[in-house]
Amino acid sequence: MTDAHAHHPTPAGTPGPSEPAPSAPRVDPEDLARRSTTSPLSVAALQKLIHDQYFATDAARGIPPTFMWFIEEVGELSTALANNAPGRSPSPQERANLEEEFADVLAWLCTLANISGVDLERALQKYTVKGVPGVKH
Repeated sequence: MTDAHAHHPTPAGTPGPSEPAPSAPRVDPEDLARRSTTSPLSVAALQKLIHDQYFATDAARGIPPTFMWFIEEVGELSTALANNAPGRSPSPQERANLEEEFADVLAWLCTLANISGVDLERALQKYTVKGVPGVKH
């Protein structure tokens, strides 16, 4: 979560949303499955952690300015994705920045949910629980 508000252009020649991405580093689904049953960090736990650390400041700031911070982080993630696009050779710092920006976007999303009174884990049930309205199975 940075304080900078610089514009980050998207490098030319990066695949658009409809273009298939050539080979890229992959997340190991088996590792994710193993950690999902052994890691104490759930969506609810992350949202509570963000609430406990930042709620007073976030609530005082309000939703519109907080949303602007969230969008800034989305922009930084966009730049990091472009820097790590398939076919590019990102430096170790650019790869680390990609992970940092994903974390920042998720943290600011938790912040927005907290100050908007949304339980993200409950909201995500449309992806995980059959029979929930809007289910995406």
